[in-house]
Amino acid sequence: MTYYDPKDLAKFGDIGKNAPEAAKKFFAYYEEVFAEGALTAREKALIALAVAHAVQCPYCIDAYTGTCLEKGSNADEMTEAVHVAAAIRGGATLVHGVQMRNILDKKAF
Repeated sequence: MTYYDPKDLAKFGDIGKNAPEAAKKFFAYYEEVFAEGALTAREKALIALAVAHAVQCPYCIDAYTGTCLEKGSNADEMTEAVHVAAAIRGGATLVHGVQMRNILDKKAF
C-alpha cells in the first residue's frame, strides 16, 4: 500500500461534491481541451502522459498510459514522450542556475 491508491482515480469525479459549479466548468474545459483539433486525440494523450510524468502525478500516469494505448500509441512513442518531459524538466532546472549565478555575481565572492 502506498499513499496513492489506484482505486482513488475512479473518485476523480467527486471533486465537485462541495463545489459543483466549479467542477462542472473544469470538466467542460477539460473535455474541450482534449477534443480533436489541430492536434489529434492521440497526440494530446502523449502530451498529457509526458506532462503527467513531469508533474509526477501517479493518477495521471495511470490514466494517460491507458489512454495512449487506447488511442493507438505504442511503448516506444510513450517512452520517447516521457524522455522529452525529462529533458525539458532537466533543462528548466539547469537554466535556473542563471539565477544562482546572478546572485553570485552580485555577492562577488
